[in-house]
Amino acid sequence: MRTPGQGVYAISFAAELVGMGQQNLRLYERKGLLEPGRTLGGTRQYSENDLVTLRRIGELLDLGLNLAGIRMVPELEAAN
Repeated sequence: MRTPGQGVYAISFAAELVGMGQQNLRLYERKGLLEPGRTLGGTRQYSENDLVTLRRIGELLDLGLNLAGIRMVPELEAAN
C-alpha cells in the first residue's frame, strides 16, 4: 500500500498532472520549495504530497507572490 508521501511519479508525469513545466519543478526544488524522493539512480520521484505542494505553489504564483514569498507561506500558515 502506498502512502501520500511515497514518490511514485516521474517528473514528466508530475509536471503534466499539475500543469507546469518540468523546468519549473526543478526550479522549485532548487529554491527549497519541495524535495521529491529519489531512486537509487538519482531519478526524481514525486509523491501525492509533492503534487499538493506544487498545486499550492501554482495558486500562490497566480496570486502574485514570488518564490521567496511562497517559501514563507507554510511557516506563516503553521504559526496561525
